[in-house]
Amino acid sequence: MPKVVDHEERRRRLTEAVWSLTVRSGLESVTLRKVAAEAGVSMGQVQHYYATRSELVADAVARAVGALNARIEASIREAGAEGDPEAILRECLYAVLARDEEGLRLLRLSVALVGQAVSDPAMATVLAPSDDGLVSFTAGLIAAARHERGSPTRDDDRIAADICWTLATGLGVDVALGHRSPDAAKDVLDHHIDIVLALGG
Repeated sequence: MPKVVDHEERRRRLTEAVWSLTVRSGLESVTLRKVAAEAGVSMGQVQHYYATRSELVADAVARAVGALNARIEASIREAGAEGDPEAILRECLYAVLARDEEGLRLLRLSVALVGQAVSDPAMATVLAPSDDGLVSFTAGLIAAARHERGSPTRDDDRIAADICWTLATGLGVDVALGHRSPDAAKDVLDHHIDIVLALGG
């Protein structure tokens, strides 16, 4: 029987090689030849799936963003089992603090890509797509958590949600750069969430 080739697995292997090279030496270091060496495959196999460096990098970046989003969604699902809006809110925001090796790798990759995004509008769009849905979802969690805590209804839920994500992202960068430990970042985020949920109380 002919060998069954898992094309998705091969693409994943190649794009993860891009991630590793980018974290170690920056995106500018990525070439098709270096990716082939990193992945332990031939140049021909790389070119079979990606005709150009641009195609490979674009797919690698899109997959990295997807992986980060998947971590947030997984945190929401796990916390959602209890139906507690405050627990879901916290776990959702914790997802970007890189509390395990895979999260740290993805966060370091994101930081390494930011420099490229400054001069590449297409990359900037991929790295920071419209997050209106996420902000709206988070605002709903904040409103529900405030209600459960007995805090008065406020009209700043969306602003509070936006600030929470800005803070969580900044703390995640600190963790990626080694400026804070994940636990220290979590303590800061928890302190801010407590303030947000107690506002007006």
